[in-house]
Amino acid sequence: MPTKKPSKKREARTADADKAAQEAAQDEAVYLARTMLEPDLQAAATIHQYAKASGDNIDIVDLMVALTEQTSAASSGDLKRAEAMLTAQGHTLDAIFNNIARRAINAPYIDHLDCFLKLALRAQSQCRATWETLATIRNPPMMGYVRQANITSGPQQVNNTPPDPNHGPRAGESPNLQNELLEEKDGEWLDSGTSRTAGRVNPAMAAVAEVDPTKERGR
Repeated sequence: MPTKKPSKKREARTADADKAAQEAAQDEAVYLARTMLEPDLQAAATIHQYAKASGDNIDIVDLMVALTEQTSAASSGDLKRAEAMLTAQGHTLDAIFNNIARRAINAPYIDHLDCFLKLALRAQSQCRATWETLATIRNPPMMGYVRQANITSGPQQVNNTPPDPNHGPRAGESPNLQNELLEEKDGEWLDSGTSRTAGRVNPAMAAVAEVDPTKERGR
C-alpha cells in the first residue's frame, strides 16, 4: 500500500515550528549572554567567591539584589554610598601603608627593606588617588569653553576665536597685505599715479642743480 505524502500545509507548519524553536533558543542564548555581562551579576559572583574563601555563607541572589539597589541609586544621582565606600577605602589603604612601613624598618636584609617600602608607597599612592577621586565627586570640575578677550592699552580689542574656515586664504595662498592697503577705499586710491612739482613748503627737498666738476676743482 503506498504511503501518503504529507500535505504542503503540514510541511509549512512543521517548518514554522522549527523556525520558532530556533529563534527561541537563539533569544535565550542572547539573554544569557547579556545577563552574564551585567555588572551586578559579575560583582555578586566575585563577592560570593571571596565570602566563601573567608568562611561566610552569603546567598548570591541576595548579593545581586543589594548590588542592584546600590547601582540604581548611583544612576539616579545618589552617590552617598560611593562616598562612604571611598572614605572607608582611603582609611584602609592608609592603615596598610603604615603597617608595611613599620615592617620595613625591621627588615633584616636590604632586599626585604626595598620590597616593603615599594609595597608601602604603592598603598600610599592608592590612598592618595582614592581621596582625589572622592574630592572630584564632591567638587566636579567646571567644564565649558571660555572665550578670551585681550584688551590692549588703546582702543583695540583682540578676540581669541578660531578663524572662520569659509573666509581667509586657503592652503597654498598667501595674502598680500601691502597690496590691500594700496587698493581703492571709499572711491579713492591712496596713490593717484600723477607726479607733482616740488613746492616751497619744504625747500630742502627741492631738486639739486647739476654741478660742473671742472668748476668745483678750480675753487
